[in-house]
Amino acid sequence: MRSSITSTHGDIVIRRAVAPDAKRLTRLVRGSRAYEGPYSAMVAGYRVGSDYIETHQVYVAFDADDSAGLVLGFYSLVLVPPELDLLFVQDAAQGRGIGRLLIEHMKSEARAAGLDRVRVVSHPPAEGFYRSVGARPTGVVAANPPAVAWDRPELEFPIP
Repeated sequence: MRSSITSTHGDIVIRRAVAPDAKRLTRLVRGSRAYEGPYSAMVAGYRVGSDYIETHQVYVAFDADDSAGLVLGFYSLVLVPPELDLLFVQDAAQGRGIGRLLIEHMKSEARAAGLDRVRVVSHPPAEGFYRSVGARPTGVVAANPPAVAWDRPELEFPIP
């Protein structure tokens, strides 16, 4: 699989995450405005560890001229069973197409791994985004208190 690609959209570089990225990815997750209010319990103690990065396909996006600096976003693709486990874009970077770029990269990596579909259990406010980038609804995952006190949409990306 590729270790990085450069997008023509805004000079964004996507590369494979490495263990030293763990703290920055954890900060991005915990600081996301998408998980404020009633959703905060889900990420309060969440940690993206170096073991997680080594076990899964985790990719980070940076501005091309700042590849050692601010993480603009990241995703995690679990291969077995195929699932987009995490996708976060830095609050200040939203609206720049980074989420779409990460999804396209994920689809490319899934295709290279021989997958024909990738499941995603969506944060409820993110469902519209996932649909807009090609995910199809497949059901609902029931709440699992105390960490997840709400039902979540389940979707699937077909990988042609």
